[in-house]
Amino acid sequence: MKNQPFPKRLSYSLQGIRTAWRQEASFRFQSLMAFAVVALLIVLRPPAIWWALLLMNCGLVLAAELINTALEHALDHLHPEIHPAIKVSKDCAAAAVFIFSLSAVGTFLAFLWWMFVRTSRPG
Repeated sequence: MKNQPFPKRLSYSLQGIRTAWRQEASFRFQSLMAFAVVALLIVLRPPAIWWALLLMNCGLVLAAELINTALEHALDHLHPEIHPAIKVSKDCAAAAVFIFSLSAVGTFLAFLWWMFVRTSRPG
């Protein structure tokens, strides 16, 4: 599987996204939130730094969710029974998604403050 041509490797990535979209409600929700953020950026047209910060956070959340999904599927396949070590691995991966999500929400709230509170003050 190593050294495949780029189009083949890209097709694997796109298949992973399609699979996550079909099988994971969390990935669908997070993707819709990312699209909503992009739509808001298009409408509000903030400076480029906000685009970078918000898009980076959206990408990190989605990437973390894909890694979490991959880990869950691999662990469930290798060890379908409940095991304390497997539970710790899955819980930590879910916690990573949660922390990235909190970071994204914090960045989004900072953006809203900058957009609507800071810029509306006189002088």
